Amino acid sequence: MNRRILLPAAYLPSISWFCALLQGECLIDLGEHFIKRSERNRARIMTSDGVMELTAQVVRANRPRQPMHTMHLDYSKRWQKQHWGALTAAYKASPYFDYYAPRLERFYDREYPSLVAFNLALIAELCAMLGLQMPPVTEQYIEAEADDLDLRPKQKEGPAFVTEPYIQVFADRQPYVGDLSIVDLIFNEGPAALGVLRRCRPAW
Repeated sequence: MNRRILLPAAYLPSISWFCALLQGECLIDLGEHFIKRSERNRARIMTSDGVMELTAQVVRANRPRQPMHTMHLDYSKRWQKQHWGALTAAYKASPYFDYYAPRLERFYDREYPSLVAFNLALIAELCAMLGLQMPPVTEQYIEAEADDLDLRPKQKEGPAFVTEPYIQVFADRQPYVGDLSIVDLIFNEGPAALGVLRRCRPAW
């Protein structure tokens, strides 16, 4: 439990992102470059039609080599309302939606100065829901060392992360999908979500 794990500031991070918090000393790197079509502004949830990707719209996403902490959200598009509508439609029938939804809905009713501010605020709330400590952050890019576990690259090497199966909302019509956004686990498992995380055995 003494190795350093480097994490991106992800939007509604995946189950594997939160599992990493239990595996060692974690740092959220805000100095890395923004990567399009990655978990920095994209999350996956389960709907009645299968997996849906939610993308937080950012300004000038096509500009190369932009540090994460300089990325601003694009509020000219109504993505916040769309995201909360999608989350509600996907999880309103889940066992713990009514309990946790008010704690998340407020993040979709206000504007944040940056993508990082939005993501970190969400991460802090999700950590509180799970009873986990918020990992420290750094605005200076971290060069990964030999013993570090670097989870920042878009494409992970090695076997895919697989979660312990749990009952998902649409289990009667959709096959189980592991490593969705942590909200899928929280809405479906509630207080038992941390136990599922602790039983994950990542091949890192």
